[in-house]
Amino acid sequence: MHKIISVKPLSGYKLWIKFSDGVEGVVNLSDLKDKGVFKTWDDKKIFDAVYIDSESHTLAWPGGIDLCPDTLYAELTGQDIKSLFNFQSATSK
Repeated sequence: MHKIISVKPLSGYKLWIKFSDGVEGVVNLSDLKDKGVFKTWDDKKIFDAVYIDSESHTLAWPGGIDLCPDTLYAELTGQDIKSLFNFQSATSK
């Protein structure tokens, strides 16, 4: 699992994220904004309240919304999530 060490909300439903291995960049979450639980982001204050959950190490928001760090890492690095998980399991042997 990739560990997020810093996050900063940006305009346009984007987040700047930094991982413990030094990978950092901006992810665009605007495509989630009007879907399911993410509709709460219509209130920009809720989106801007993003934090790193200390137990799960996910990005989280008030109301129980969270996103998997591995998925965000894959998006930032341009990797396919399946290959990312295969790489992790192969290196942990």
